[in-house]
Amino acid sequence: MSNLKRSFPAGVISLAALAAALNAQSVAQQNAAPPDFSSNNLGWVGLNGNGPFFEPVPGRLPAPVTQDPKHPFVPNGVGGQPTYRIADLSHPNLKPWVKERMKKDNDEVLAGKIAFTAASSCMPLGVPGFMVQGGPNALYFVQTPAQVRMVSQSNQQVRRVAMGVPHSAKPKPSWYGESVGHYEGDTLVVDTIGISDKLPFFINRTPPTEKLRVVERWRMVDGGRMMEAIFMVDDPDTFYEPWWGMRRYRRAQRDDNEVICAEGNRNLFDYNLAVADKPDF
Repeated sequence: MSNLKRSFPAGVISLAALAAALNAQSVAQQNAAPPDFSSNNLGWVGLNGNGPFFEPVPGRLPAPVTQDPKHPFVPNGVGGQPTYRIADLSHPNLKPWVKERMKKDNDEVLAGKIAFTAASSCMPLGVPGFMVQGGPNALYFVQTPAQVRMVSQSNQQVRRVAMGVPHSAKPKPSWYGESVGHYEGDTLVVDTIGISDKLPFFINRTPPTEKLRVVERWRMVDGGRMMEAIFMVDDPDTFYEPWWGMRRYRRAQRDDNEVICAEGNRNLFDYNLAVADKPDF
């Protein structure tokens, strides 16, 4: 009994010290300066691999829908005849109505139709489609305590993230939805709901519903020379379970010039560019 009495206070002190250390670490993370994605006015350029795509996240399943292996994707600039995205409909996470709609789209593209993407039609890119754009055009961040703005050089599209506030009770669906965010140490966490179902949210034209929710975690790696965005996509009417993807970027010196999409491109292939009935000026 005496041994137990002597050891018990030591255990209490040990647990108390551990709790204090964890609490101090938590407070330090909360008080740490947030990551500066906009330092030195440099932009972020996507790592394309074989054209813009979402990478799987190691250890996270399900993975994103990929290209149909029977129809390999060939991007521009590799010395071969470029092709369009043909989604792999054998992916087990797609619900039957989604496979049916995507099969119709695949069949039309294989028969010669120009493959529709939001970017090619100069339309809003949606979420998480905003992240897949890259190539020579850059992504920029503007950060304030109340708001973070992500600016895509492609057609000057902007996402607005309200910091430190809850979601609205019933946000009206929009192209980029309602995004709220906060920092967790060196990571910017963005939670987006209220995304319109009028636009496919990925380059392989997977159809979303208004139940879509996307949670992103942005952080710099490799000493600030690289950035990665790991995200979860949850749409219970489109997918059987939430899936995970990743997009990586490199920091690059890019002047933030206007990259105009629609002007002069009304007859560029069959992209169905939106044209006003009359001038608005």
